[in-house]
Amino acid sequence: MATIIKTLEEIDGMRVACRLGSEVLDYITPFIKPGITTGELDRLAYEYMVNVQGTIPATLNYAPPGYPPFPGSICASLNDVICHGIPGDRVLKSGDALNIDITPITKEGFHGDNSRMYLVGEPSIMARRLSEVTFECMWLGIAAVKPGKHLGDIGYAIQQHAEKNGYSVVREFCGHGVGRSFHEEPQVLHYGRPGTLEVLQPGMIFTIEPMINAGKRDIKEMPDGWTIKTKDRSLSAQWEHTVLVTETGVEVLTLSAGSPPPPAIALPLLGPDFAWSAPAPAAAAA
Repeated sequence: MATIIKTLEEIDGMRVACRLGSEVLDYITPFIKPGITTGELDRLAYEYMVNVQGTIPATLNYAPPGYPPFPGSICASLNDVICHGIPGDRVLKSGDALNIDITPITKEGFHGDNSRMYLVGEPSIMARRLSEVTFECMWLGIAAVKPGKHLGDIGYAIQQHAEKNGYSVVREFCGHGVGRSFHEEPQVLHYGRPGTLEVLQPGMIFTIEPMINAGKRDIKEMPDGWTIKTKDRSLSAQWEHTVLVTETGVEVLTLSAGSPPPPAIALPLLGPDFAWSAPAPAAAAA
């Protein structure tokens, strides 16, 4: 399947969907503290999407071939869980490292995919550092997005920074095109060689979502068919934005008032045309 180059109308639709996705994370952030369950966070996110935004949680009952229906409106991945953590009765405690991945679908059918890391209570130095480096990895990948460059340039930027800091990059899962479908071409690897793979063109929209492990990169799939953990039980972290390739560079679509700003290491690489500002709230999709 070929990469879909979005029309101006589709780009506008994705801007709304992605901002709504980021606003869900803004909404649930104050609730993420010791004593709450991941299932309660899932309920809060579901009610906000459905009742406030008028959107549909893309993950709820999502069932690609070979998978059982996913039972949550969010993915809640704790500590050694790399991705696709199922929300439930797990109570958050001080020191936990939590990734929440969320994708609302607007009434027009556009998907706004993003995730953030949350350090609960008093995190360990290791968890804080891993989250910071993973955040930097994501933004260095974003800074590599320009027309005429290659997908391999994104993966290379991420891999080099992760490995320079002593961490490993998960290779079994990657970023992806997104639009009216949850997962589209291209696949966006978080490792690679510069100047390889598909050439970036204006109108491409895809996620950059590196999964970085404190230990080895090897993974282990749990019996529920969804949850993926580090094989060596080391900590894992992930950050995710959805981006648009523009005529001159990159536009980050999943931004909202609560989005953390780019790290200092990435700012010089984003170029003079990159503007950072907190967007106004998106209009409800209902």
